[in-house]
Amino acid sequence: MSPVDTMNHVFHPHTTDLETEPPHLYGRWRRDPFMRLLTGLGKVWFPFWSPLAPLYETAVADHVQQLTIVGREVVALDENVIALTLGAADGSILPEWHPGAHLDLHLASGRMRSYSLCGDPGDRRHYRIAVRRIPEGGGGSIEVHDTLRVGDTVTVKGPRNAFPLALPGYGSPARKLRFVAAGIGITPILPMVATAERLGLEWSMIYSGRSAESIPFIAELARYGSKVTVRTDDVDGLPTMAELTGPEPESGLAVYCCGPVPMLEALRRHLDGRRDVELHFERFSPPPILDGTEFTVRLNSTGETITVADDESALTALRRVRPGVPYSCQQGFCGTCRLHTTAGEVDHRDSLLTEPEREAGYFLPCVSRCSSTQLDVDA
Repeated sequence: MSPVDTMNHVFHPHTTDLETEPPHLYGRWRRDPFMRLLTGLGKVWFPFWSPLAPLYETAVADHVQQLTIVGREVVALDENVIALTLGAADGSILPEWHPGAHLDLHLASGRMRSYSLCGDPGDRRHYRIAVRRIPEGGGGSIEVHDTLRVGDTVTVKGPRNAFPLALPGYGSPARKLRFVAAGIGITPILPMVATAERLGLEWSMIYSGRSAESIPFIAELARYGSKVTVRTDDVDGLPTMAELTGPEPESGLAVYCCGPVPMLEALRRHLDGRRDVELHFERFSPPPILDGTEFTVRLNSTGETITVADDESALTALRRVRPGVPYSCQQGFCGTCRLHTTAGEVDHRDSLLTEPEREAGYFLPCVSRCSSTQLDVDA
C-alpha cells in the first residue's frame, strides 16, 4: 500500500449519512427500494422485540477453578521436587492451554504462587505442575510440599501464558529451535519440547543443574535420546554460552530459555546484536533493577515510611515490615501484589495493568518504581 493510500481516510473523510438509505445501485431510484423496506421493517421490529429480549448482566469470567489433586509424584532423586496432577472432581474438560502457560495456585495460608504447566497440552482433563522445595523462600513451596496430598481440593486461577512458544512457520521465521533449561526451569520447557517433537520440527536441548540428583524429569527426557544434552555443574562445571546456544548460533535459530537470572543475562549479552536469532526467556526470580533510584513509600494505614533502595523493589522493601503482603510472580504479570497509591508519581514497569487502572492509582510494587521522591500507598 502506498503512502497516499494510507492517508486517504485523512484527506478524504467519509460523508455518507448512515441514517439515510443509499441510492439504487444502477441509479434508477434516488433511494434503493429494498434498503428502504429493510429500514422500515427495522423501525417496527426492534421496538417490538426489545421488551421481549431484555439485556442481562453477564458474569465476568475470573478463570478460578476448584480442582482435585489426583496425583503426587517425586520427580527428582533428591526428593526436593514434586509433581502434582490436578483434575476436576467430576472428570470434566479443563480450559485449554498452550506450552509456556502457568497456573496461579491459591494456598490455604492466603499465599498465591505461579507454577508453570509441565504436562501434556493435549490432555484436557488434567493439569500438571512441579514445585521445588525452597527452605529459604517465601514459604509457598514448603506449604505445597508439607500440606498438599492426593484427594485435596485446591483453588487455581488460569491458565495464563507469559512465555508462549512461537512455532516455525506458525508465527516465527525461525527454522530451528534450541531449548535451554536449568533446574526447575525445565517445567515450561517440557511441553515445548513435546510439541516440537510431535510436529516434527528440528530442535535440540541442553539441560543443566547442580547435580544429577537435583534435576527433575531426567527419566521423562530420556525418550528424546541425543536431542537432549544433560550436564551438571558438579561434573562438567558451569556451561559456557557457546555450549548453551552452540559454538556459533546459526541464522534462523530460536532459543527458548528458563533458568536463573545470571544465565539469562549472560545469554542476552551473548546474543546481543544477533537480529537473525530469536531469544525467548522466562525467569523464576525477580528481574534485576535497572536505572533505579532511591525513594520512600508511606503506608497510609499507619503513616510509616519505608525506604526503597535503588537496587531493590518496592515489594522487597514492603516485605521487610509487612511479611504477609501478597505476591507471586515478582515479574509484573500476575497482579497478585497490586496496590493503590494516593500520592506520588509511579514509574510503571509492568506488562499487566491497563491505562485506566494506572490512572486510577494502581501499581505493581514488584517491578514498578517511583518517578517522584515518595509514594503514598494504601497498605
